[in-house]
Amino acid sequence: MQATLYIVGVGPGDPDLLTIKALNLLRHCPVVATPKALANGNSTALAIVQNALPMDEAHEKEILELHFPMKKIHLGQEPDPEVLRAWQDAATRIFAILSQGRDVAFPTLGDPAIYSTGYYLYATMIEMYPAVRVQFVPGVSAMSSCSAATRTPICLGDDMLAVIPATFSDGRLRQILEGFDTIVLMKVHRVMAHLISLLDELNLLDKAVLVERVGMADERVLADLSTIDGQAVQVHYFSTIIVRKK
Repeated sequence: MQATLYIVGVGPGDPDLLTIKALNLLRHCPVVATPKALANGNSTALAIVQNALPMDEAHEKEILELHFPMKKIHLGQEPDPEVLRAWQDAATRIFAILSQGRDVAFPTLGDPAIYSTGYYLYATMIEMYPAVRVQFVPGVSAMSSCSAATRTPICLGDDMLAVIPATFSDGRLRQILEGFDTIVLMKVHRVMAHLISLLDELNLLDKAVLVERVGMADERVLADLSTIDGQAVQVHYFSTIIVRKK
């Protein structure tokens, strides 16, 4: 029987948020291919998996570490050569394991459908090995967990919702902030000063809430961004801002 690559959403941090299907597949797969941003760093997705599995089962897994450089991807444009090589290397190494008849789980933070490395890996695998079998397993998204942590709905009734990287150009970001009822801003950690300035200009600071490391032991909620100094505040990479106007 042909082996399968499972791209599994493992949620934003709390291992209790894994779905039953995700947990069953992680227990089933003998190999866990773990993405990490730094070559010598750790994988947050792997840490979630290891905390969710019984200790004896976690230790039995073969771990395949995959380095994916953190560089901006623009759809419709050729990716950075270093990024492309990383995708191709990951595909080659995973396919070699699949060719041995062993299933592979690729855990990805949150849900694979939302700004996930999983789909870049999938596209590369399909291009290089058209007959490969890949299945996706949805997970709890970071924005859903932020909503729960702050007891704030993402959207209700006829609300219009936008989910965007905060690194958008100023013109696009301003247009979206003005045109939608709820805006979920991801990848905010490097542009906090600019974001706070823009939100202040649009009178949206008191409508915004920031959640850092949602679902993790050191989760932090900043409920009113009007009370903080945008130049001084430092937030973790795993941070999300929800702007809700209504």
